[in-house]
Amino acid sequence: MFKTLKEAFKIKEVRKKILITLLLLLIYRIGCWLPTPGLAISTFQSSVTSGGDFLSVISAVSGNALTNGALLALGVVPYINASIIIQLLTVAIPALERLSKQGEDGKKKIAKYTKICALILAIAQAIGIVVGFGVSSLDVSVFFGSTWLTGALVVTILVAGSMFTVWLGDKISALGIGNGLSLLIFVGLLSTAGKAIFDNIAGISSTNLENIWTLLIFFAALVLIFGFIVWIDSAERRVPVQYAKQIKGRKMYGGQNTNIPIKINSSGVMPIIFATALISFPQLIMSIFWFSTEEGSAYMWYSEWLGPGSWIYSLLVAVLILFFSYFYSQISFNPEDVSRQIQQNGGFIPGYRAGKPTADYLKKVSNRITLWGAIFLALIALIPTYIFTLIGNAGSLINAFSATGLLIVVSTALEIDKQLEAQLLMRNYKGFLK
Repeated sequence: MFKTLKEAFKIKEVRKKILITLLLLLIYRIGCWLPTPGLAISTFQSSVTSGGDFLSVISAVSGNALTNGALLALGVVPYINASIIIQLLTVAIPALERLSKQGEDGKKKIAKYTKICALILAIAQAIGIVVGFGVSSLDVSVFFGSTWLTGALVVTILVAGSMFTVWLGDKISALGIGNGLSLLIFVGLLSTAGKAIFDNIAGISSTNLENIWTLLIFFAALVLIFGFIVWIDSAERRVPVQYAKQIKGRKMYGGQNTNIPIKINSSGVMPIIFATALISFPQLIMSIFWFSTEEGSAYMWYSEWLGPGSWIYSLLVAVLILFFSYFYSQISFNPEDVSRQIQQNGGFIPGYRAGKPTADYLKKVSNRITLWGAIFLALIALIPTYIFTLIGNAGSLINAFSATGLLIVVSTALEIDKQLEAQLLMRNYKGFLK
């Protein structure tokens, strides 16, 4: 990857795209540190810190912007939730399903609906944060001592910051390298991880050498997990397809052998996001509207029995990941459509007749591959947390390197590397033709 990046900087057009991407990411990171007018930052930070694991995960994804009470505190979380909702509705509502199959125009309309949904969710989430954390988290002196006006100002700024983050992601996708929103999450996770690593290194002293061994073991486990993720991410089942020779006029078409690649983890990180969001959503609602850390409260009961670390939580996450893996597989891979395309082009899978037998075979292969992909996602979602916890005093490193974060970091890095290689290959072909 470093070699690809070095070669990319030698080409003017690619170098320009990389610099634009870095500039927009720098703007995003500045917005993650600028404080929101109207927030009492110290009180707000303590409220977020004690607000539960779900708020800690949101803060980690945004690069600690939520903890800092920054302008871009909401980040891309409303847009991610909106994307999940629209994808679920696409399957449930036939009109949206037809719209998704109308090519580029349909995708633009769905993207518009997603942004509208993200705006509504950002407003709801901003109001929930202001109401949930109470008057003590507001600095009413900035707006003539009025609580209502200060709260309205904070809500407006947080919503505007969230939509500005979405706009930055779109600009990175259009003018830079890679998927903009994925890169924003990628940078946020890396910044959170970097701060956590720096804090742990700063805590090492000559009298406390235990932290050194903790960090070394932690990094060794992290490298092994990264390697396992990369290995599975590139694994795929290749179904062979043969095309019969066809003579049309004086030309012969077909007669080639190819394959259909079916990736083991074709759904990526989405099943984990779906599963954890569904389980953590009640905890988020209780932490905002019925914020209470006292023993016996509903929030504490939910955190103890259904919060991260409990055996019920682990079991539910594994079951939901299995369900959403099959659900997402049905969206991304349709055996009937693939079988129809193969038949229309004069192709066949050796040993299976065209039509329904081919569709049934592809469905069976897809279900088996999806099962192993779901098991992989369940292991990644649960095992690293327990490994990092057993290592010892890893502190905030556990939140920084969550299962979702690990998969996003690896998949985004691989995607950037592939896009840079494609850009270099295109320029090499261009030079060859000249």
